[in-house]
Amino acid sequence: MAKFYDHIDDKIQTFIEKQPIFFVATARAEGSINLSPKGLDTLRILDQNTVVWLNLTGSGNETAAHLLENDRITIMFCAFEGKPLILRLYGTAKVYHEQDDFYKEHLDKFPPSKGARQIISVKVERVQTSCGYAVPLMDLKEERDILTKWADHKSKEGIRDYWREKNTKSIDGFDTGMDFQ
Repeated sequence: MAKFYDHIDDKIQTFIEKQPIFFVATARAEGSINLSPKGLDTLRILDQNTVVWLNLTGSGNETAAHLLENDRITIMFCAFEGKPLILRLYGTAKVYHEQDDFYKEHLDKFPPSKGARQIISVKVERVQTSCGYAVPLMDLKEERDILTKWADHKSKEGIRDYWREKNTKSIDGFDTGMDFQ
C-alpha cells in the first residue's frame, strides 16, 4: 500500500543516501517523455523539501529541455537489496548552469567532475513510498568510470564543444538552455 508524506524525513533520507542509482522523469506537453538513470555520487538532500543533483555531461540533455517548458519532475529510487521499497519524490525543478550563482554556491557539495554540466534543484512537494515487491534483488558490482574517464581526457573547451554539438537541443529539437554567448 502506497504511503504519502509532505517531506523527506530522516528514515527516507537514509534510504535515499544509500542508493547507487536513481531515475528522473520529465515531459513537455509534446515530444518524448524522458526517463533517465542517474548514478555516481551526484545527489544531495539540502533540506526536507529540497534535493539537488549534479547533472553530468551525457549524450543528450532531455531533462533540461523539458524543465524549460514544464518544471514538473519525478525522481524514483528502488531498493535492489534488503527490504523491498520504491520511493518517489514529486515536485518542481529548476536547472542551473555554471554561470548561475546557485550553481557556483552548490558545486562544492559534489566530488569534482570535469563533466559537470548543470545542477538541478528540486522542490519536493510530495514523497511516496510503495512496496517494491516486484523489484529484483541485485548486487552492485561497481560504479562505471567510463563517463569520468571520458571527461578527464577532454579539455574544458573540448567538453564545451561536445555540449555545443550534442547538448543544446533535445532529441525532439527543443532548446536545452545551454548558452554559449
